Amino acid sequence: MNVTTVKWNIKDYHQIIATGILADRNVELINGEIVEMAPEGEYHAYSSDEAGEYLIYLLGQKAKVRQAKPITIPETNSEPEPDIAIVKRLGKDYREHHPYPENIFWVIEYSDSSLSKDLEVKTKVYASAGIPEYWIINLRNMELIVFRVPTDAGYQSREIFKNGEIRSLAFPDVSILVERLLGM
Repeated sequence: MNVTTVKWNIKDYHQIIATGILADRNVELINGEIVEMAPEGEYHAYSSDEAGEYLIYLLGQKAKVRQAKPITIPETNSEPEPDIAIVKRLGKDYREHHPYPENIFWVIEYSDSSLSKDLEVKTKVYASAGIPEYWIINLRNMELIVFRVPTDAGYQSREIFKNGEIRSLAFPDVSILVERLLGM
């Protein structure tokens, strides 16, 4: 017997959300599939929250730091909710739509139990959308994995940092301490 899954588009997903059916579920839309998100452990919640505050302080008015909010990727019928998305300041435009790939400077995911999904699935979703940078905080190994140079096949560059500083492509004048992102 063949099993066929139903693929949802973003409009359908928004209609499902509006009905309240998913109100008590922690889900996101990835490649047309409604996927449950892993619950956050204490260290995950602490680290991502502190990093968000740190980035707000560093970036000031240069960018908006959205924490655990959806972004919309129409090309892949995806609406993931990265732990942190650094996006253009579009003000009230975000009342009408979540940030699109062209509005996004980079995204950050904190990963423990979701590490394989973040490394395999989300890497391809973000790269094919042309998001310039994707950072994964690997809580298992306490390291920052930085993906750059997006293509349809994935990111062409991957670097790992355990300490020191990093600079985003969008804001090379802003020095970001890796330890602060790791929650150390």
